[in-house]
Amino acid sequence: MSTLAHWCYRHRLLVVLLWVAALVGLGVASTAAGAKSDNAFSLPGTESTKAMDLLERSMPAQSGANASVVWRSDGDVRSPAVRSKMAATLDRLSHLPGVAGVTSPYSRPGAGQVSKDGHVAYAAFTFTAQAQELEKAEVQKFIDTAESARGDGLRVELGGDAIAEVEQAAPSSSELVGVVAAAIVLFIAFGSLFAMLLPIFTAIAGVGTGLMTVTLLTHVVSIGEIGPILGALIGLGVGIDYALFIVTRHRANLKAGMDVEASVVNAVNTSGRAVIFAGATVVIALLGLFVLGMSFLNGMAVASATTVVATVLAAVTLLPAMLAVIGRRALSRRERRRPAGPPAPGAWARWAGVVQRRPKALSAVSLVVIAVLAVPVLSLRLGSSDAGNNPASSTTRQAYDLLADGFGPGFNGPLQLVAETPSSADRGALDGLVRTLAGTEGVASVAPVPAKAGAPLGIVQVFPTTSPQSKETADLIERLRGDVIPAAEKGTALRVHVGGQTAIFDDFADVLTGKLPLFLAVIVGLGFLLLLIAFRSLLVPLTAAVMNVLAAAASFGVVVAFFQFGWGSEPFGLGAAGPVEAFLPVIMLAILFGLSMDYQVFLVSRMHEEWVHGRDNRRAIVVGQAETGRVITAAATIMIAVFVAFVFGGERAIAEFGVGLAAAVAIDAFILRTVLVPAVMHLFGKANWWLPPWLDRRLPHLSVEGPATEPEPERRPEPVAS
Repeated sequence: MSTLAHWCYRHRLLVVLLWVAALVGLGVASTAAGAKSDNAFSLPGTESTKAMDLLERSMPAQSGANASVVWRSDGDVRSPAVRSKMAATLDRLSHLPGVAGVTSPYSRPGAGQVSKDGHVAYAAFTFTAQAQELEKAEVQKFIDTAESARGDGLRVELGGDAIAEVEQAAPSSSELVGVVAAAIVLFIAFGSLFAMLLPIFTAIAGVGTGLMTVTLLTHVVSIGEIGPILGALIGLGVGIDYALFIVTRHRANLKAGMDVEASVVNAVNTSGRAVIFAGATVVIALLGLFVLGMSFLNGMAVASATTVVATVLAAVTLLPAMLAVIGRRALSRRERRRPAGPPAPGAWARWAGVVQRRPKALSAVSLVVIAVLAVPVLSLRLGSSDAGNNPASSTTRQAYDLLADGFGPGFNGPLQLVAETPSSADRGALDGLVRTLAGTEGVASVAPVPAKAGAPLGIVQVFPTTSPQSKETADLIERLRGDVIPAAEKGTALRVHVGGQTAIFDDFADVLTGKLPLFLAVIVGLGFLLLLIAFRSLLVPLTAAVMNVLAAAASFGVVVAFFQFGWGSEPFGLGAAGPVEAFLPVIMLAILFGLSMDYQVFLVSRMHEEWVHGRDNRRAIVVGQAETGRVITAAATIMIAVFVAFVFGGERAIAEFGVGLAAAVAIDAFILRTVLVPAVMHLFGKANWWLPPWLDRRLPHLSVEGPATEPEPERRPEPVAS
């Protein structure tokens, strides 16, 4: 690391120019190539996938995405004026590219698509492909054509996944808000304009490089639209933090009397090593998503990991070069006037002394706080939010509300039963199932889709009495699959599969829940192994693993209370209470374990550095906590500000990540790393650093903290005049 730091210092302008060239080159390339997002995901072996596969093979026209055109009239929707206008509109829509078919409320099969009061009606459209495969321009033309019928007391809205794919929230200023908040925190922490700007510039360069690389990667890897957003969220947080740790060490070196070059080299050789190690843990945790075997999650992992790698590279190359450019201006004017020497003990040194004197009491209080925050996680229910959680001004949300008011909440998420009917007897059994379904608890209505005589498949639309995201709808799917359908199939060749978007998301949640223990074991095990190698200790990685699980439980508890209970989402206008997104736990665990490792590495590496030189456990913990407490809490404050800024970006899933990660970082930095970890380490004593000799001999050696001091750079002797 010292060699890299010396090179970047001495070739500072070249390093900066290389980064500018990389940004410009990637910018041109990514703009020319464009993004090729892929939001598709598959669930091999699930019943909803079997239903979709059957439709695609036997009835491709029925296998595409669905959309609804919903209209409300001040009078009766069956009045001649309304009927004439909407019938003409539906006819134009049915002939647009990508549209496979339509069921109009003015036709005999669609007679039930008018509400009882006669004020609301809808037309059901089927497209030729799934929502993510449709051309957005075609869907946009569909939307514009439908909305052209508005006016004269007629309100027209559209719903369905195809519409939601096109309908985007207005571009948010989340990144800008996060950067401004970070700048304020950095200026308060450093009191220097240059020291404030460097971490921000470094993070922006790293995130920009990473995201433009992700844009190019979308052409070779399946990455959904949420991937780059998640990458920006994580990259900004860790990028500013990584640069902050190095700048803080550099400033401390300058205050102690080092010259600029020696200070930069020492900062990179100590804090820079910790940054690389911490970044590696984040990347490993994110890539751990590959063990789940789902391309949808793999894309998120690749996008986020790529951005993190770019921010680490910026922190250990671009940042040292810029530190060389500004010289001693990394300190404020007042700090530059002060005589060099060790800093006077401050508030963090006093707090470290309090923790050392009261480890048992503080440990107990910390555990109680975490336990209280974690209680809601016992009620965690995974699922998928629906259009009812979209912004109130969106057409999908308004269509959702119109259908719920006119027909009941279940009309927003019908179940699609796909039946294999090889014989006439089986078709008779399907008719019997339809009659049974009409009287089944939780079913509002049943609508068999008309089919040709002798068709090998039968399709039945089942409308629940409850909304797609409700627990009662999930219970209905389980009841249909476990009791109602098997009873109808008994003694026949009839095979019925429950599909549709609601069933797909329900299966998605089940699949991820089943794989969660394996994923947790993988990332905890890898984290334990990395810390074991780095700190040559059994208790340090074991403590970190337990602390990470506690932080995860508490942060999930906050998410459940905020979104599932609706305690925060409704007051802040983030949508009604609903289940937590099914993919959130695994992705959040990956990010959370990586970020938790960051703070553990920065805290314990400083303790370990002191332990190696003095073999005094008490002093090592006190010094490590005193010297890192301020920077860890400042870094956490920045990360919290960045994550919270993304909460109001208009997407519920991203808001869930923002709240969950902000809570996790707050718990980690202000409870675990500044109270519980040092308190527990005081209780363990010298056992913190124990490792069986036989294991020590077999483990590879890896220095995270590097040497305590860095010698002055070697200088060539001046030539002697002859």
